[in-house]
Amino acid sequence: MVELLSGNHAIAEAVRLCKVDFIAAYPITPQTPIYEKIAEMVSDGRIKGQMMRAESEHSAMAACISASLTGVRVFTASSSQGIAFMHEMLHFASGNRVSIVMACVNRVVSAPWAFGSDQTDTLSQRDTGWIQLYCEDGQEALDTVIMAYRVAETVFLPVMVTIDGFYTSHFIEPVDIPDEKAVDKYLPPKSLPNRFDLKNPAFIQNVVDSHYYSEFKKRQFDDTMKAKETIIEADKEFGKLFGRSYGVVEADDLEDADVGIVTSGALVSCARIAKKNLREKGIKVGLLKIKLFRPFPYDEVIKHLANLKKVLVIDRNVSCGKGGIFCDELKGAMYNLEKRPKIYGFIGGLCGEDLPPETIEKIALYVINEDKAPEKPIWIHGMTF
Repeated sequence: MVELLSGNHAIAEAVRLCKVDFIAAYPITPQTPIYEKIAEMVSDGRIKGQMMRAESEHSAMAACISASLTGVRVFTASSSQGIAFMHEMLHFASGNRVSIVMACVNRVVSAPWAFGSDQTDTLSQRDTGWIQLYCEDGQEALDTVIMAYRVAETVFLPVMVTIDGFYTSHFIEPVDIPDEKAVDKYLPPKSLPNRFDLKNPAFIQNVVDSHYYSEFKKRQFDDTMKAKETIIEADKEFGKLFGRSYGVVEADDLEDADVGIVTSGALVSCARIAKKNLREKGIKVGLLKIKLFRPFPYDEVIKHLANLKKVLVIDRNVSCGKGGIFCDELKGAMYNLEKRPKIYGFIGGLCGEDLPPETIEKIALYVINEDKAPEKPIWIHGMTF
């Protein structure tokens, strides 16, 4: 059934379809409509689970961890300062191997105080041990939340499903809501362990020495890397049932490209138009959309980009003192290759600043005509380049 939905409400529909048992959250712009829609669904009985209005994001995540340890399906959502505030508990979630799914609606992290989209809030949590998936539109967000539960409950790791604040979160577009019985078939009733067994009490989260700490972290690292195969399999199965799949990356027209554009999230849609316009002018440009950020899809990135001469990366985020975070990850992935492309990093669209296809076309033309790749990122500001 197709309905006109915002990205936020598409995520709420996915939570309903997944029959989530427990939701704990704290409202924060621009995530609040997810919280409000789920509260409405719980109130009118469309969601049978329990909703907890936490006093903070830190408390919300603590409640989600505890609930997940009892074996129930858990959801939360947050943005910006809220994600920063729950940082401590994000490590506890991944370390305790709980299957939480969290929707993250990207928004700048203050100061200065602002509200537009910026991926730095989620990317700054890249080392917390959460799987991270970035979505282009509301349909992909709905589908990815459903897939995220299948992945999280298979590999016992928490998953962030991320959309751009005020673009994807508030933009209303046609969204196909899958049939509930089909979702039940794809995501069967959970069989998660209840680690609060009163008949068999045990200490959870014990203190360990350096030997066991390294053992735990090595296992967590290995399982996170192996999770990519589960993500790929979950995506393929979803595609068979619902006719839509996304991959961990999406490559378009890269085989003969003179330059490849790499980006993520809502910016991909603008890059698609830029690529199409340039191709119609006879300029060979390709596109790589990165959906999976953690674990990083090394093999897929190398497969699609290693043979190109030039790659440009547009980041709606910044690591001050270094550059765009996706660009830096890309350089790291290809550094040891004997043959690798020159990589040009651009930072733009911060705080939701418009980055139209026309600007991306100019960036691509600049890269085609510029032989020296910059050591530092090039800033795109005010829709000009």
